[in-house]
Amino acid sequence: MIGIIGIVVIFAMVFGGYLAAGGKMAIILNSLPFELMMIGGAALGAFLISNDMGSVKHTLKDIGKVFKGPKWKPEDYRDLLCLLFSLIRIARANPVEVEPHIEDPANSPLFSRYPRIQADREAVELICDTMRAAAMNYDDPHQVEVVLEKRMEAHFRRAMHSSHALQTAADGLPALGIVAAVLGVIKTMGSIDQPPEILGKLIGGALVGTFLGVFLAYGLVGPFAGKLKAVVEEDDHFYQLIKEVLVANLHNHNAAMCIEVGRQNTPAHNRPGFTELESALKELRQAAA
Repeated sequence: MIGIIGIVVIFAMVFGGYLAAGGKMAIILNSLPFELMMIGGAALGAFLISNDMGSVKHTLKDIGKVFKGPKWKPEDYRDLLCLLFSLIRIARANPVEVEPHIEDPANSPLFSRYPRIQADREAVELICDTMRAAAMNYDDPHQVEVVLEKRMEAHFRRAMHSSHALQTAADGLPALGIVAAVLGVIKTMGSIDQPPEILGKLIGGALVGTFLGVFLAYGLVGPFAGKLKAVVEEDDHFYQLIKEVLVANLHNHNAAMCIEVGRQNTPAHNRPGFTELESALKELRQAAA
């Protein structure tokens, strides 16, 4: 919702100010289809050249994040801590009992309690692969932490690709606007024998290209890239929490301490309260008793 409001504010302030100053929309509207075709078409072509089809689809899909915001909500962080607490307790009590959950999380009644987490492939694989490695005595906390950091870094780079692609497009739009403006000037020079009122309209139409390139770059595409970057960075905290808890588990801290490590490393606006989390964990203990 805030994204839509932002777009409305941009258009209202830019064009509202232009009209309030006595500007006329006729020149812009008459030139807009042709200028947009040149600038937008060139930007789209450059985007297709610099990205493969998978990246193009991924970027188009990620644009929705600008309006939806981060995927993970405060209740998801609480649920993740509860899930990790249950898995750690089971693994500590009887390692054999945890195997069905980490070998087949899609049919695990434990994972099924938290469908949003279960539906996220990266989160599930991160949890299961790490706990599986621990069960195979690959339990050096420092080695596991290094492996997790490299894996998460690779995932973060992939997730950031859409933001980088949009930012690259935004960086090129002002130059493409100049290209369109130069073509407009060339057209104007071909009509140099026309009266001043016609030349004025032609020059105004040419300048629409410069305006459109800068406006799209800094008013829309650039902010989209920035917002997408912020969303990806926000969602990355969810996976960081998994790493913190599972590494703490490998250090042989008790289950409650492992979960508290994760809670303390959760961003403040998503962090469940101590009492809230303790109540949720108490319910899990009573259900398992």
